[in-house]
Amino acid sequence: MFQAEIHLQQEKSCVLSDFAEYFDTSFDVDIEELHDHRVTFTIRMEEPCEEYIEFFEDAEQVDHIERLDEANYLITKTSCGAYSAVDRNHGVLRRQSHVFADRRVYTVLFFRREDLRAMIDDFNQIGTVTLGKLTEFEESKSMLTDRQLEVVTCALEEGYFEWPRGISSEELADELGINRTTALEHLRKAQSKLLTSAIKENNHLKGHGEP
Repeated sequence: MFQAEIHLQQEKSCVLSDFAEYFDTSFDVDIEELHDHRVTFTIRMEEPCEEYIEFFEDAEQVDHIERLDEANYLITKTSCGAYSAVDRNHGVLRRQSHVFADRRVYTVLFFRREDLRAMIDDFNQIGTVTLGKLTEFEESKSMLTDRQLEVVTCALEEGYFEWPRGISSEELADELGINRTTALEHLRKAQSKLLTSAIKENNHLKGHGEP
């Protein structure tokens, strides 16, 4: 598996670039869902501001804007194509993408170099692409995304996996500052990855004669 940093100077109009330019800021984007040419994500802004809500409410690309807490906003909008390009070409976003007024930075995992080439070809339909750092990625060292690790660690510490539960899913979501659906989705994905890895490791040990 490989990891690539992709810089995109987007030529298509996008509300996120407009937002960064209008407020002279930059921010991280956490993708929650990509479906039917719509993308749902959260952004974190350190200083709360009612004008942020008004800006997104007035944008034609935005279907939904919701303030989750003092710093985090949940947004659903028409996809500009970048996340679809990653998904369509078998890539996985490793971390948050970072949005500046003039560019985006994506950290992407992929298995084959031809997938990366296909991604870049698709990105070139959106804007100008520069390939940054390209490295091999050891999945065993960091199997979970940063957000998945944060959620599952909090769940363990608060007793979510104990019986009876030490914390409900609603309370866990409140502790993390995200909505319940998002918290459960991160938990589901993290558990699936960890269980799959455990099964593979067990099968590997059996294949080598371990008890």
